[in-house]
Amino acid sequence: MALERFFEKYDRLVLIDTETTGLDYRRDEIIEFSAVVVERQGIVMQYDELVTLSPGGFVPPKISELTGITEQDIRERGLPKTRVCRDIGQMLRGNTLILAYNAHFDLSFLFYMLLRDGDPSILKGKDKLDLLTVYKDRRRYPHRLCNAIEAYGLTGKVVNSHRAIDDVIATVAVMEAMEAERDDLMSYVNLFGYNPKYGVEGKPIGSVTYKPQSFDPKQPLYML
Repeated sequence: MALERFFEKYDRLVLIDTETTGLDYRRDEIIEFSAVVVERQGIVMQYDELVTLSPGGFVPPKISELTGITEQDIRERGLPKTRVCRDIGQMLRGNTLILAYNAHFDLSFLFYMLLRDGDPSILKGKDKLDLLTVYKDRRRYPHRLCNAIEAYGLTGKVVNSHRAIDDVIATVAVMEAMEAERDDLMSYVNLFGYNPKYGVEGKPIGSVTYKPQSFDPKQPLYML
């Protein structure tokens, strides 16, 4: 795992992925939280837990169809939100870089879960890297995780199944392929791209710089 430049600055990388009941982080909620913790010696932890619903909460049929997660699954195997928030706090301790594919989405949901059931200050001062932003600079549309898996020759090795644990493992593999392809990932830390046609979706993250992205592989976002 050739990520030496990261470990010159960070103690660990924490890659995250979520499955949620919908797209509105203020109204919907996380039903599965997964993470892979990477340190200099390699992957040191994989975390995958279903998360209990709030009172009155439910899993829409379309979400169950997409993810395979049912309300019965959550009743039988879900952990309380407070417990998951404590676990996340332990993962993010110290000098940690948080990464995700479409990080603005996952971090928005994570912040609101921590705000309601944990300590959102654990995100304060943590650098963030969005691998979707990187991929949009590397390849033309489409830009879904499954497209990145195919583009980097990872089909059959990892899957984009819409289960958080599979998708975060796929994100690790995509990150490694990106690092091998071009040594500029550090240039994207705290820099998120957005489609100028639609703007930033939802509330911007205070520690992140947002720039309209041209999706031109010859003009990386960090050079604009």
